[in-house]
Amino acid sequence: MPKLFHFPLCPFSRRIRLALGEYDVDAELQGERPWALSKGAAKLNPAGTLPILVDDDRTAVVGIEAVSEYLEETRLPEGPDRSLLGATAPARAEVRRLVAWFDVKFHREVSRQLLIEKIDRRFMTPEQGGGALNMAVVRASAANIRPHLDYIGHLAETRSWLAGDNLSFADLAAAAHLSCIDYLGEVPWSANAAAKTWYTRIKSRRSFRPLLVDKIRGMPPPRIYADLDF
Repeated sequence: MPKLFHFPLCPFSRRIRLALGEYDVDAELQGERPWALSKGAAKLNPAGTLPILVDDDRTAVVGIEAVSEYLEETRLPEGPDRSLLGATAPARAEVRRLVAWFDVKFHREVSRQLLIEKIDRRFMTPEQGGGALNMAVVRASAANIRPHLDYIGHLAETRSWLAGDNLSFADLAAAAHLSCIDYLGEVPWSANAAAKTWYTRIKSRRSFRPLLVDKIRGMPPPRIYADLDF
C-alpha cells in the first residue's frame, strides 16, 4: 500500500488525498508537522515540504505537482472522463492554469497566512516562529477570500466544473484550499451562492469524506465544516 506523508490542514496534502479517493487508491497516511518534519520525511524530501508519496515499490515522489502527475500516470482508472488533468491539450492547459491560480495566488493571498497564523504558530516553539497571532495579517487574508469566491462562482455558473465539463485537479485544488480555511471558520459562504453550490457538490463526493473527520488537537472545526447541508 502506498504511504502518504501529509498534514491534515495542508492544502497540498489534501489535494492528493482527494485525488487518491477519486482514483480509488487506498493509502497509509503518515502524519507530519510542516514546520518540523520527521527525520524520515526530511530524508525523503530535503526541501522540507509536503506531500510525499512512497509507492509500493518504494519509489518516493515529492511535491504537489510531481505527486499529482505521478498518480495520473500510474493510477488513472479506466473509463471515460476519469482523467483529473484533462483529455486534450487545451483542457490540460486550463486545468493547470486554474491549479496554479489556487496553489500560487490563492495560497499567497489567503490560505498560507491564515494557516500559519491560526495553526502553525499555535504549535511552533518560539524558536520555530510560534507565538501570538498577527491579527492584521489574519484580517487581511480573510478579506482577500471574497474576490476568489466571486471568481469560483463565475466559473461554476459558466461551466459544469471549474475547468470545464469534468471534475479535475482544478476543483480538487480549490476545494483543498477552501476546506482548510473552512475548518478555521473563515469562509464567508453567504458572499457567493454559486461558489457555495459548487463546494456543496464536491464536499458531497465520497473522496471528500475522510477530510471531514480530520481534527486538530485543541482546535475543533465549526459545525458546518462537516455539514453537507450548510
